[in-house]
Amino acid sequence: MFTGIIEEMGIVKSMEHVSDQAFKLEIRSGKVISGINTGDSIAVNGVCLTVTDFNSESFQVDAMPETIQSTSLSALETGSKVNLERSMAANGRFGGHFVSGHVDGTGEIIRKERQENAVYYDIEIDNGLTSFFIKKGSAAVDGISLTVFHVEGNTFTISLIPHTVSETILGEKNQGDIVNIECDMLAKYMQQMLEQQQNSEN
Repeated sequence: MFTGIIEEMGIVKSMEHVSDQAFKLEIRSGKVISGINTGDSIAVNGVCLTVTDFNSESFQVDAMPETIQSTSLSALETGSKVNLERSMAANGRFGGHFVSGHVDGTGEIIRKERQENAVYYDIEIDNGLTSFFIKKGSAAVDGISLTVFHVEGNTFTISLIPHTVSETILGEKNQGDIVNIECDMLAKYMQQMLEQQQNSEN
């Protein structure tokens, strides 16, 4: 489980393709490497991945075919920056919202506009995800816990404060870039409960 509060931006040190649809990533980091163990979970751009090896300055993870097909990790290359967050400690503070690290799909940035000290992003998503988005609701974009500012059709708007712009990879993304989307977990459970109730009544 994660909070969506990014701890640092890491850098892809190497990518080793083990097949057409799977690869090993080595990611250089400074903060999340502290206290790391093999088998730990780390969210990389919002994708929960398992640490398979590590040293004093980097860690390795495997990205399997399902992960490649349903996330934006396939667009990474050596030197790419990535958002990193360690799984939430039981005694830690909870500052974002419940984030599982299981990406529901990807979205495309279709507008980026600065407004005073904020930066607005319009993100277009698949129609199948729109029911999980409401104004003032929560969403994780590239692993970042964010509040939904506006919803219209299959597009939602987020507003980034200067800290988020400077401390995450989203600040460097522009129109046309692809981002990982994880819908609010509570909204997904609620929809499933309603669907089950409707099916039982029919």
